[in-house]
Amino acid sequence: MAEQVEQGVARVAESIAANAPEGWTEAVLASRQGLFGLGVSGRYTIAGEKPRPVHGAAIFQGLDDVTAAVGAARGWERTNLEIRCRPSGEFALTASRQVVSRLHDARPGFLAVLDHDCRLSQPGFAQEESGAAPAGDPELAVTRLRAYLERRADILGHAERLPPPVTTTALDDAERRLGRPLPADLRALYLIADGSGDEAIGLFGSLAWMPLARVVAVNANLWEPVWSGWETSWDSVVLDAEPLDTVRRCHEHPGWLPFATADDGNYLAVDMSPARAGRPGQVIQIGRDYYDGPLYVCDSVTSLLARYLDLLERDAYEVEEDEVDYIEFVEGPREFGSSPELVADGIPQDVPPGVQTVLIHCNAPSGLMDLTPLTAAPHLRRLELHRRPVDDLSPLRELPVEFLGVTLHGGDLAPLAGHRHLTALDLATSGPVDISPLRTVPNLRGLDLSRAEVRNLTALAECPGLRYLALTAGQWAVLLDQGALPATLAAARLAGAEVPDDVALAWAERLGRFVGEPFTVTGTLAPDGG
Repeated sequence: MAEQVEQGVARVAESIAANAPEGWTEAVLASRQGLFGLGVSGRYTIAGEKPRPVHGAAIFQGLDDVTAAVGAARGWERTNLEIRCRPSGEFALTASRQVVSRLHDARPGFLAVLDHDCRLSQPGFAQEESGAAPAGDPELAVTRLRAYLERRADILGHAERLPPPVTTTALDDAERRLGRPLPADLRALYLIADGSGDEAIGLFGSLAWMPLARVVAVNANLWEPVWSGWETSWDSVVLDAEPLDTVRRCHEHPGWLPFATADDGNYLAVDMSPARAGRPGQVIQIGRDYYDGPLYVCDSVTSLLARYLDLLERDAYEVEEDEVDYIEFVEGPREFGSSPELVADGIPQDVPPGVQTVLIHCNAPSGLMDLTPLTAAPHLRRLELHRRPVDDLSPLRELPVEFLGVTLHGGDLAPLAGHRHLTALDLATSGPVDISPLRTVPNLRGLDLSRAEVRNLTALAECPGLRYLALTAGQWAVLLDQGALPATLAAARLAGAEVPDDVALAWAERLGRFVGEPFTVTGTLAPDGG
């Protein structure tokens, strides 16, 4: 393995030297291994000139290979690398175990992951499943598809040829590979055509109906576990689709089978594992842009076709470049409120009952806020209050709030005692606060106290199931000195924009994350290598 690393470093050094500008005196290439690959920076030093960046696909690919080889050799989850090269052909690698990651943006500091296998579950996987029968009708779906194609042909002035149908054998094989059957109405459509083909790309609005083979391939790739990291996951909330309890509250589920896409990371899917009030085979929208959760569209593919037919009959479309563009977006009804999100500089007296997330943001600090109007929103899941302090949390006692970001000015945390929905709390205070009530919050898994003055940090040791904790250096010192680190902790954040690296490494060591001895390689390129 060491020989493989040495050869890899030499290849990177050769590429660096081959791409070097005239007059260079040294090149430095550094990388930090992260969730989405390598974060790389590099520069050539040139006497009397500004440094120039290191470029080259071969260099970065080689660096990736070296990182993987070093990690395998040492058993490191994450690896930091630095490669230095000189015109003489001398090169040197210094690699170290990455025990902390520097954080920027709104929550700066350092992150230490203590359990790399830990993932936070989403509530949708525990929801009660529907016992209802499918709403789709295979014969009616076929009739509607043919009527839909005929109406589109009248509008466009020509018929759109669809691919030949698949066989029942191909459908059976696809369902076996999918691990569950397609709804009967969608299955019937594949016996008419294998997707929309090249001539009817926007058959479902702007989305193309995918051929059966691609449905299988997308399903195999889409449900690979995706983890976006602790900094975006510890306080994540998945909202309810509307109507309530129709779709599971999760970002992905093996029972969701995509069948149409615009190749933008978003999909129409049939939901074969609906929540309590849903119907098997209902149509939902999922994907990259649905970070708050899936969107309910309608109860079946049969109903979806009826919606598009209705748009055509009402002339709710435009024709551009031989394509039918629908003026009205086809989406699910909003049965209990006009919008699930309320963004304002204060809480209105009349809060819409369908609100699920409230973001209050002021440009300057202002007076105390009364949370009482929020009791009119019985489905509130996320509440963030920026620059608007509160002194009474009691209106939240019976609300299903899962994430709370709040500044407490006076008052206490007693109203949160035993709160069965709260999973994440970002707390700031204007004075000392007792966090003992948090010990009784059964599902609390994420906590940021870095902007709070806490009387009794050691109470954190009694918080069951706490997975993520953010504190300042001083707070961490108190907690660790008292031996009160929560036993279930999987990720920790050292908060602060100006925390030095050595302080972060010392903190990580106290958490049991040791850097250890670096991995080094030195050598000299052959004359024809540089």
